[in-house]
Amino acid sequence: MLTAILRRLIPALTVWALAPVGAPAQPLQGLQVDVILDPALPAQPPGRLLIVFAEGGAGVEPRRLIARTGSGAVPTLGVDAPALAPGGRVTVEGATASLFPLEEAAGLHAGEYRVQAVLRTNRDLRAFDAPGTLFSDVVQVSLDPQRAGSVTVTLAHRLPEESLPPSTRFLRFIKLRSDLLSAFHGRPIYLRAGVILPVGFDREPQRRYPLRVRIGGFGVRYTAVQSLMRTGSPFRAAWTAEDADAPRMLLLHLDGAGPFGDPYQVNSANNGPFGDAVTQELIPHVEREFRGVGTRDARVLDGSSTGGWVSLALQMFYPDVFNGAWASCPDSVDFRAFQRVDIYGDASAYLDERGGEQASARNLDGSVRFTMRHELRMENVLGAGGNWTTSGRQWGAWNAAYGPRGAEGQPVPLWDPQTGRIDPIVARHWERYDLRLQLERQWDTLAPKLDGKLNIWVGDMDNYFLNEAVHLFEQFLVTRPSLDARVVYGQGRGHCWTGISAGEMMREMASAVTQ
Repeated sequence: MLTAILRRLIPALTVWALAPVGAPAQPLQGLQVDVILDPALPAQPPGRLLIVFAEGGAGVEPRRLIARTGSGAVPTLGVDAPALAPGGRVTVEGATASLFPLEEAAGLHAGEYRVQAVLRTNRDLRAFDAPGTLFSDVVQVSLDPQRAGSVTVTLAHRLPEESLPPSTRFLRFIKLRSDLLSAFHGRPIYLRAGVILPVGFDREPQRRYPLRVRIGGFGVRYTAVQSLMRTGSPFRAAWTAEDADAPRMLLLHLDGAGPFGDPYQVNSANNGPFGDAVTQELIPHVEREFRGVGTRDARVLDGSSTGGWVSLALQMFYPDVFNGAWASCPDSVDFRAFQRVDIYGDASAYLDERGGEQASARNLDGSVRFTMRHELRMENVLGAGGNWTTSGRQWGAWNAAYGPRGAEGQPVPLWDPQTGRIDPIVARHWERYDLRLQLERQWDTLAPKLDGKLNIWVGDMDNYFLNEAVHLFEQFLVTRPSLDARVVYGQGRGHCWTGISAGEMMREMASAVTQ
């Protein structure tokens, strides 16, 4: 069924005529892409090479379409590239490369394509905009069904080395070497952050401020403070209000990029001690640098989606560091509903209880946007060795943050990349990041410290089914003595609904730190 659906949604990948649904799939053959490293560029370490085929003769660069899913997916090939000397060449054979989006590889159909290659080699920042990433010019090609296709592209462009944005009246940017993370990885690792200063910061040099720690959605970088403070934004209006009663605090925006994608800001067998680095290195540095109060009662958290989960996790894992979390549409807070997968009870992440394809995302009308198998095929193409665990995307990042580290230093997959079969031994390692389970196991210790400090909003039609885990979390809470946690559902609302304005949230935070 999935193959049939995808064939309707996405142009079939075949050099020849598309085989009818149900017919044996032809192997991807006859397509060859030669990728050359420009002689003017320096030698490159091994990395993941991606080749994108976008139909038509115009549009955005194909590299900007990588990792799209559903009806927006574009044909992408992925292979592991060896170290390359200047002028070196990698020949990519369609028959052996990982392929997305179709479940059954069958090649590219006849037509006009814009082709572009990308080489990812940055092992500290698993992001498409990571410094050092190479890419080619866009090459226009015409594939003929009567003969094999051959394409040559040259990696001629390199994303520049990192530089922090300039400071402005309200904004500051930080790049801090982490001793904790550097020791774990055996090389220099840096924490990056954006800081928003309060109105009057320069006028009142003796005043000290509470700290608001914000975490964005999946992969959102620290530079998001620029968007928050853009002219005309509701956040800027609330933040800069000259009202004498307007809250005044520092905002620290964490960075959503790390060695395996978004690090989720918690201690991890694969990412290293990110939670300790944030609480013991980054936050003290910011509070010293920008006159923070520097106590637990003067620190609060907020975030949406990934940031929603992180804000709750940091509050629970470091209850003596923070004084409240405001979380919108948090990633799964109960792993019996990890999106739609019960990692403890299900046999497969790809199939539902009836043996049908498991949905990963839905539209507000309830229709399936794309399935788990479809999304994981995309991540398999991006990950080294055709394995989603190093894709740097959503499932790979979760797996790296929550899962064990393998003998070769790579994340151990929760499920098989091809079949989706869940490994129950690995699932047991994930338990320590199941917020409901950890609260249940540590109730006597945690509950008194979390009373009145958990605030959650989620749409009851969340596009990624995140409301289902929130329901389970709330159902657990009602079985225990009151924790005074706020859980609010938005009827008919999707991802990422927040039932509170920017100004209201600031006033609630100000009240919390004052009390």
